[in-house]
Amino acid sequence: MKQYFQFSGTLFMICISAMTAIGQAAPKTLKVMTYNIHHGNPPAKPGVIDLQGIAEVINNQTPDLVALQELDVLTKRGEQVDQVKKLASLTGMHSYFSKGIDFDGGEYGVAILSRFKINHAERFPLPAQEGLAAEARSLAVINVTLANGQSVDFACTHLDLKNEHRMLQVAAINKVLGARKGTVILAGDFNLTADNPAMAVLEQHFTRSCTENCAPTIPEVNPTKEIDFIFLKKQSPLKVLSHQVLENIYASDHLPVVVSYLIP
Repeated sequence: MKQYFQFSGTLFMICISAMTAIGQAAPKTLKVMTYNIHHGNPPAKPGVIDLQGIAEVINNQTPDLVALQELDVLTKRGEQVDQVKKLASLTGMHSYFSKGIDFDGGEYGVAILSRFKINHAERFPLPAQEGLAAEARSLAVINVTLANGQSVDFACTHLDLKNEHRMLQVAAINKVLGARKGTVILAGDFNLTADNPAMAVLEQHFTRSCTENCAPTIPEVNPTKEIDFIFLKKQSPLKVLSHQVLENIYASDHLPVVVSYLIP
């Protein structure tokens, strides 16, 4: 399947060039990225915050929507910079931050960047198993309108490391997004692999952008596990054109995932 996505993406670009050459309008696409940025700290550079490096990874792909995880907002560790606003400035995109926890004099959580104006945004706290230690997690959801007038809900999350919490969290995500109509895209660091029982719960409502022979996303050097995903809600009108895990990217301990969709 990985080879199929790569081939289909190449074929699609050839088709676009051919259609442009004969004066026909090229098909419309939507490009989505998910990236756990490790609070802007490249693992090879302990203590160094390099948001410019993260921004370059994003800008090189020119995505329309970006789900980001592990961002510091005004923390001492993050040099008291609002990383969400800084990345929005460096990429020229709109932004929305969803706090997970208070941390080191500031806040820490997930964020979304969007080329489109954000119509509205929502934050949903995610549950944890009572009596078991957990770090608070959340689901961020924005709504945007594409150039063709189509409405899209785009969601970002970062699930817990413990399966007891994750099972509750994926059920909560399904409750929030499962009944929504139209196009819904869910992306993030799910801290689980495709064979985890929590994945089967998510797949009651969502389909992964890659389902066979998918490249791993962590660690950034010699990656071994796929835990970063982009999902499309079932019955959404978009179609996957290509799925790619970017290789040789060392700005974080995760590799970015980029998916292009065909807009009907």
